[in-house]
Amino acid sequence: MPRVRCSPASRARRKKIMKAAKGYVGGRSRTLKQAKETVERALCYAYRDRKVRKREFRSLWISRINAACRLNGLTYNRFIEGLRKSGLDLDRKILAELAVSDPGVFTGIVRKAEQAL
Repeated sequence: MPRVRCSPASRARRKKIMKAAKGYVGGRSRTLKQAKETVERALCYAYRDRKVRKREFRSLWISRINAACRLNGLTYNRFIEGLRKSGLDLDRKILAELAVSDPGVFTGIVRKAEQAL
């Protein structure tokens, strides 16, 4: 029986790593060992930061809502409490978008929340 060296499969694996390392500086894009280490690390960061991005956006939305609430004479905490009591079911992403793009509508929502308090 002839010896099989899996040349196409191993070449494909190497090509996949080198393609992912395209654009890296120096040996990181040219030598397999360095490229492999760098790509592996980059994939770990990508996985981690997909979760961090969600966290950062939520804090951005909260900051925007808080700023808009304070312009209307209410704190963020009291505003959210008023929203819950009034039964308005809007998430922070939508509230932040309204605060930035349509302040008039946001002011109306703040008034509703104040009435519920």
